[in-house]
Amino acid sequence: MSENRRPIIVRRKKIVHRHHGGSWKIALADFMTALMALFLVMWILSQANQEEREAVSEYFRTPLVTAITGGSGSAQSANVIPGGGPDPVHSEGERARIDLRTQTRPSEQQRRAFRDLQQRIETAIDADPDLRQLRQQMRFDMTPEGLRIQLLDTEQRPMFDLGSDRVAPYMRDLLRTMAPLLNELPNDLSISGHTDSIAYLNGYRGYSNWELSSDRANASRRELVSGGLEPSKLLRVSGFADRVPMPDTEASAPINRRIELLVLFRHVSDRIRSPGVLNGAGTPSPISRQPTQQVDAAPAVRFTRSLRQALGTQQPEP
Repeated sequence: MSENRRPIIVRRKKIVHRHHGGSWKIALADFMTALMALFLVMWILSQANQEEREAVSEYFRTPLVTAITGGSGSAQSANVIPGGGPDPVHSEGERARIDLRTQTRPSEQQRRAFRDLQQRIETAIDADPDLRQLRQQMRFDMTPEGLRIQLLDTEQRPMFDLGSDRVAPYMRDLLRTMAPLLNELPNDLSISGHTDSIAYLNGYRGYSNWELSSDRANASRRELVSGGLEPSKLLRVSGFADRVPMPDTEASAPINRRIELLVLFRHVSDRIRSPGVLNGAGTPSPISRQPTQQVDAAPAVRFTRSLRQALGTQQPEP
């Protein structure tokens, strides 16, 4: 009977704990690398001066390729590839356009100096009871060229005699009060005269609004100089007749009879003095034809190279 009994076999299932993979390690490594890069950026910024910080801020507002290569055009090199032949679509004026674009942004320090000048002028006018009523005829605004101060005409209180460049007494006092304050900044000054659209009887064949606007701008110039303005600060005096009316106004409105004083940004003054840097045809001056290799790297590019060296990813220079 014992010979016919089957042996008892116990089968136990072996449980194998499989590996879940290493994807979490890659994610953790990426996170730690990004965290290390963040602290490196913070450390480098703590060692940088204000100019370099502004350059870095401007760098992060532009695409990475544009910031590193120094331009956004399709052909920024004279060669198709490094060591290759000349690029047929390369323009020598491209470097000049890039340099001009990067140099036309005024610094925050310049803007703050202009705002301080505006406050000093407003304070000086409010402190004089005779000039305080003229405050409503003044407008201040920041333009791409600089701080614009507009002196507006009204029917009740005109700045000049009708059809003449003879300055009214209160206009004379206002200009002479502003003159010493304009001397406090080294920036150049531009003066422009504007008229309404009411023309002389002979139209533009003789003395017209063109001459009148120019004469009034020069009359304002003389009053500023008499008030103490340094004559060397005057860079441009012009007349626009009735061709540039105030926005949303009738061309014949009294408000269009005005004098505009423009405290120029330095790069605008340089552009007026050196119009040949980039002429209308897009041809750069000889100084802008220098090879790209001879131009110093911008602070933002130097910052990028420093960061790459810290990360150990700096590639050798070509």
